[in-house]
Amino acid sequence: MGRKFIVGGNWKMNGSKKSICEILGFLKKGPICPDVEVFIGVPFVYLEEVAKNKPDNVIVAAENCYKVPSGAFTGEVSPAMLLDIGVNWVILGHSERRHIFGESDCLIGEKCKHAIENGMTVVACVGETLDEREGGKTNEVIFRQLKAIADHIGKECWSKIVLAYEPVWAIGSGKTATPDQAQEVHQSIRCWVKENVGKDIGEAIRIQYGGSVTGKSCGELSKKPDIDGFLVGGASLKPEFITIVNAKSS
Repeated sequence: MGRKFIVGGNWKMNGSKKSICEILGFLKKGPICPDVEVFIGVPFVYLEEVAKNKPDNVIVAAENCYKVPSGAFTGEVSPAMLLDIGVNWVILGHSERRHIFGESDCLIGEKCKHAIENGMTVVACVGETLDEREGGKTNEVIFRQLKAIADHIGKECWSKIVLAYEPVWAIGSGKTATPDQAQEVHQSIRCWVKENVGKDIGEAIRIQYGGSVTGKSCGELSKKPDIDGFLVGGASLKPEFITIVNAKSS
């Protein structure tokens, strides 16, 4: 069975009750191809409201969570809390968490482990900065990030992971890796998983591309054999998101 195309919208720290109503409006209007799995990453304060009002063919995900069930961790949210309000997907390891908030590879691995062990599906992000790419270190950096995840979870957990490759130099910059550049990295990621986790797991794992995807760039990217979907930032706040969701079927 082929890998099901998956498109996620990461709202980041954006949204208001008014704008979310508009976003839910175009999600309900669609149309959304039934062959595509769709999720939206929503700020904590709006998760429950969005979960209650979203269309049935859209999954709600948190944008972060911590590595323990509870405790003296001011400002953090646990998987247990998310599950308590019906949210069982989470985005972890996003470049903004790594580079702005200083989250280490090890911490992200620990967070992935705890989330999966508590029944969540994790969208785990990896990617390199511009300096790292220009220094020829793309694979070195991504493989290090993948290893930190693999070191914390067993083979049985990989079915609960979606990987997202996000070239940090492309996020929010309007720059997008060419389809060939993106495919090259996605292929390297898949090969790493095959060699270091398991061949069948590497074949089955879905790898999203997450570098400033737009309605114009999504079509060619979706044709590449190792690109299994998109993790979309700013464009997920606009009706253009529907075009991206349907890229594979258009």
